[in-house]
Formats: sequence, C-alpha cells, structure tokens
Amino acid sequence: MTAHLTPVLSARWGDPEPWTLASYRAAGGYEGLDRALAMAPDDVIGLVKDAGLRGRGGAGFPTGLKWSFIPQLRDGEAPKPGADKPHYLVVNADESEPGTCKDMPLMFATPHTLIEGVIIASYAIRARQAFIYVRGEVLGVQRRLRAAVAEAYAAGYLGKPMGPSGFSLDLVVHGGAGAYICGEETALLDSLEGRRGQPRLRPPFPAVAGLYASPTCVNNVESIASVPAILARGAEWFRTMGSEKSPGFTLYSVSGHVVRPGQYEAALGVTLREMLELAGGVRPGHELKFWTPGGSSTPLLTAEHLDVPLDYEGVAGAGSMLGTKALQIFDDTVCVVRAVLRWLEFYAHESCGKCTPCREGTYWLVRLLRRLEEGEGRVEDLDTLAEVADGVLGKAFCALGDGAASPIQSSLQYFREEYERHVAEGGCPFDPAASMREAPVPGGAR
Repeated sequence: MTAHLTPVLSARWGDPEPWTLASYRAAGGYEGLDRALAMAPDDVIGLVKDAGLRGRGGAGFPTGLKWSFIPQLRDGEAPKPGADKPHYLVVNADESEPGTCKDMPLMFATPHTLIEGVIIASYAIRARQAFIYVRGEVLGVQRRLRAAVAEAYAAGYLGKPMGPSGFSLDLVVHGGAGAYICGEETALLDSLEGRRGQPRLRPPFPAVAGLYASPTCVNNVESIASVPAILARGAEWFRTMGSEKSPGFTLYSVSGHVVRPGQYEAALGVTLREMLELAGGVRPGHELKFWTPGGSSTPLLTAEHLDVPLDYEGVAGAGSMLGTKALQIFDDTVCVVRAVLRWLEFYAHESCGKCTPCREGTYWLVRLLRRLEEGEGRVEDLDTLAEVADGVLGKAFCALGDGAASPIQSSLQYFREEYERHVAEGGCPFDPAASMREAPVPGGAR
C-alpha cells in the first residue's frame, strides 16, 4: 500500500513565488501568529505540548517540553536561575550532514513559514531576540531568508509591538562558516558569539546558560516551521496524523538509487516500502542493498527492514535512529566498505579535535578502511575496526563521534562478509563506476 502524502510544510512549494509575504498571507499565513498573540505564552507552550510535536532535527525531543525549560518569572514563585536575564531563541539551520537536505528547500521555498514559527516560539518563551543560524555555503537560502525578514519588518511582524500584549521581536539571519560541528547546539552558540565552534560541557544546559550565558532555546528549522500550522489548526488536527508517541507530519528526504528522488511529506510511521513506491522504487534492474533512516550518522539498515515504521520508536526498535529522516538508498552496485569510508572521511575532516576519542578514533577508522579498500587489509583489521568504533561510541564529547561509529558497527553487523571479501580478494570486489551508471529505463523512456 502506498503512503498518503500530507502536504503541509510543502503544500505551497509549487505556487508562483511562494517565498513572498503577499503569497504567504494569501494562503492564510500569519493566522497562527494572530491566535498565539491572543493566548497567554504558557498556553501556547501547553498547546504545542498537547500536539506532541517532537524535534525534527534528529533526537526527537518534545518541542513544547523544551520550551518549558526556559526559566520564567512568575507571580508567587521563587525566581529560578536565569529567569531575570534576556531570553533567546536560536534556530539551527546549519544543515550539513551527508544525505540530510530538508531544511534548505523549506527555507528557500517558504521562508515566512519559518519566520512565523520563530515569532510564535519567541512569544511563548518570552524572547525578544531571535537568530537563524544558516550554513555559510547556501548563499541563496541566506538571501531568500534576509529578504523575507525585511518584508516581515516592513509589515510590522518584527521590530514593532504587536497586539495588546505589546510583544515585539528582532530577528537576525546569521551565516556560519561551514563547519559541521556547528550543527551541535552548543558549538553553534559558541560560533554565534564569535568564537571557534566547539561543543560546551553540560551542565549548564542552554536553557539556563546558553547564548551570552542567558536562557536559550535551540530548535531545528522544521520543528519551528511546524508550529504555525499547529496554532492555526489545533493540536487535535495535528494528532490525526502519525502515531500516538510520534504524531504529526514530517519531511522525508529520499535520495540515492531511486527513480524519483526528492522531498516527500507524509505522516510519521510510514514505511520505507511505502516511501519507495512514492519515489518510483529502486532504479530498474537493481535491488535495495542498504539504506539510512536519518542520514549518514544513523546506523544503516537493510532490505529486511522495509516495513519498519519510520517514526522514533519504530526505527529505534530496529536498532537505528530516525534522525533527520534522510532516507539514503543504496542498491546492489554499491560497496558498503567504500560508502562507509566516504562517510568516515567526512567525520574525520569535520571533527573539531576537542576530545581524544573523536579526534584520534575517526583518524584511525579512516586509515583502517582505506587499507581494506587498497587491498592491504588483514582479517584482524575487522576486529580492530569494531574495537576502535566502540572506543568512540558514547565516549566522545558530543554526538559527532557517535555518528562516525554508527555506520562502522552497523555495516559490520550486516555485511561482515563483504569486509572479509576485501581481505580475501586483495581489495574492493565492486566496480567503482557501477553505482554511477544510469540504469536502463523500461521502454527507453527518460
């Protein structure tokens, strides 16, 4: 059975100039903000909690609960640490993991969806200043965002008191310098403050001492962009999609060896089998070999996991992570050792070097994998790979180390015989050009 698409975030991507304020308002844009401003901030947080929105950046932490961690000054309550300091909202738009590609098209096509969500979230946590931290290489997205922010200022959504509450917000679009480590929230905050991006020791957590040592909420682009629809249509509507513990809609990025790669918005809990049907299936003449459920940092899965529900609990039950829902599809022409090597070269290059397990572990994992690829590997190298990966997983300062170790461990679990073939045959048994060739299309059509 093919999954039903649930276009909400992507509903207007095909409209004429959907990035403009006029187009956005004509389709009901900023109605969610109007409803939010008519509510108390704590009620907005309560509504997002009731909806069950979970963070779309990888970990799946409940968004409304995260907002509630920001300390507030309330009558009759003892002041909490940091409650009297300025509050900040920071949107993590530093999308840069191999395979992950949902936030950039969202911001490029409909930037006002994100801006409206930023204003609502800032109102809820009582922040008067917000930042969108965008990866430095995507200049087109930065320009589109800045133009939309300028429109929002001119229309009075930013920079001026709104409604009886008198709430006002300033929003800055900040371009990063292209470091993958800045996707980690505390490294992002250091970079935003003008320092080298490296993860911080926690506690204190950003909700207490984040940006400029003040209470800060860091959310993913898709998480914040999902908020306006929840305010406009209600928590019950949001829960009509997805599963009980993973409600709502989300963007699945399908890439690799499929007929129609792209962004597919569906309810959480669909299966890869259903997503492949939407994407036209694996390219003709080939079969699925392995895939990632949430980008290169998540343990890879195989064809035996085609019917695993793509929600947080389902994928975790299969031994992986839903992550960013980046479904990278690899067919039978791909060497799993070579694919894992390419990922590890990325992680070794992007390691900030702050902690020994990640700095040294990724270096040695790359050397071992290269030795196997170049025909100089030994059988004992496989045990060494597993041992070094185990020395990185869960021991690094941040999750970058986990992302590097996960594909090693999962590929050894499912494809150890392929590693052994590299040793027995003195190098890679796969044609390196095979995965790049176009498969013939039935009937000769293109």
